Amino acid sequence: MNNLQGHVLDVARVREDFPLLARTVHGKPLVYFDSANTAQKPRVVIDAVDRYYREFNANVARAVHQLGEEATAAYEGARDKLARFLGAPSRDEIVLTSGTTQAINLVAYSWALPRLRPGDEILVTTMEHHANIVPWQLVCERTGARLRVAPISERGELVVERFVEALTPAVKLAAVAHVSNVLGTINPVAELARATRRRGIPLLVDGSQAAPHLAVDLRTLGCDFYAMTGHKLFGPTGTGALWARREILHDMPPFFGGGEMIREVRFEGTTFADPPHRFEAGTPNISGFVGLGAAIDYLGGLDHAALVAHERALLDHLTDTLRAVPGVRLFGEAAHKVPVVSFLVDGAHAHDLATLLDHEGIALRSGHHCAHPLMQFFGVPATLRASLAFYNTHEEIERFVAALARVRTLLA
Repeated sequence: MNNLQGHVLDVARVREDFPLLARTVHGKPLVYFDSANTAQKPRVVIDAVDRYYREFNANVARAVHQLGEEATAAYEGARDKLARFLGAPSRDEIVLTSGTTQAINLVAYSWALPRLRPGDEILVTTMEHHANIVPWQLVCERTGARLRVAPISERGELVVERFVEALTPAVKLAAVAHVSNVLGTINPVAELARATRRRGIPLLVDGSQAAPHLAVDLRTLGCDFYAMTGHKLFGPTGTGALWARREILHDMPPFFGGGEMIREVRFEGTTFADPPHRFEAGTPNISGFVGLGAAIDYLGGLDHAALVAHERALLDHLTDTLRAVPGVRLFGEAAHKVPVVSFLVDGAHAHDLATLLDHEGIALRSGHHCAHPLMQFFGVPATLRASLAFYNTHEEIERFVAALARVRTLLA
C-alpha cells in the first residue's frame, strides 16, 4: 500500500478483481509487468462482455426489438462514459474506433490528406510510436508534404523550445504522444497546445499510454484531436476513440463507407450522417465497447489520488532498485513519468533476458516497442521494458529483481 495526503490504495483487494493475476507461469506465480502492451482486465469487464452475449446480443441502431434497444443503449452508453472520462465537451465529439491506430489514420486520411500540399509539414517528436509516424508518412508521400521531427534530450524529455521553434508557417499539423510508451515520459501537452493554438496549428495527441495513468481533461489540455485505446485502459481489445473538436469533425469527410454512417443513399449520391456516426461504418465491436464501459465504471470506483500515489511509489522503487544493479542502463529518466522503465543489461541481449525471465514467471516486453526511431536515437536495437499498473506490488518488484540476478548468472 501507499498513501498521498491520506489516500490509500488497498492493492490486495484490487488484485482480487483481476482473475489473471492469480495464475502461474512455468510453475511460478505470475508477475505481469507488461501493462503498456495491454492491461489486464477486471472481472467486471469480463462479466460485462459475457452478459452481452448471453442476454442481449443484437446489432445496434438497426432494430426496434428489445434486444436491439438494449444493445444500442449499452453501446452508446460507452460513448457517454468516454466523454465524461476524457472531459469532452460533448458526446458527439467522440468517434468510437478500434483503437488509437484507427483514430490517427482517420485524422490522417479524412483531415490531413485533403488539406496537405507540397512543402507543407507535419511535426512529430523523436519519441513517437509507429502509429503516430507511419500514417503521416503515408499521407506525406501522397501529397508532397514532409515529416519534421522535434528532438528529445538524453533524459528522454521533449526539448520544448525546439518543438516551439519548429512551429513554422509550413507546419499544418503537430502530433505528439501524451506519454511515451517506451520511456514513460509525460509530455507537457497543455503547454504545447498553447504554442500551437497561438499559431493556428492543430495539435493531435496520442493518449494511449496516458489514459490508464493520468486524469485526462480535454478542456484543460487544449488540443484539437485526442486518440486513445481501450485495451490499455483495462478494457477489451479492438476498442478506442478519437475525440476532435466539433467544428473539425463537421469539416471532415467519411474515411470508411458502408452501413450506419449514412442519412440517405441513392445511386445518384449519398447524404452522410452527422458526426460522430459518419465515421462509424458497419457493425462495430459492440461487446468490446460494453466491456470498455464497464472498465471506465470500474476505474471511476477507485480513488484516483491513491492510484497515482501507488504507481509513483512503484516507479520510484523499480527505478532505484534497477539503478543499483551493476551493468544496468536505464533509458528515459524524465522528471515526470508514469511507471514505465526501459533498460538493458551489459552483455545480455534483451530477448534472451526476456525469455529467461518468462521462465521465472516474469512477463515483460523486449524489442523496439514500435518505436524504431527512438531506438536509433539511443543507439540500441532493442530494450527490455517493465510497465506497471496500480495492481502491481512492491513485492513483485523484489521478485523481478531477484529473478533478473538469477538469469544474469545463467547468461554469464
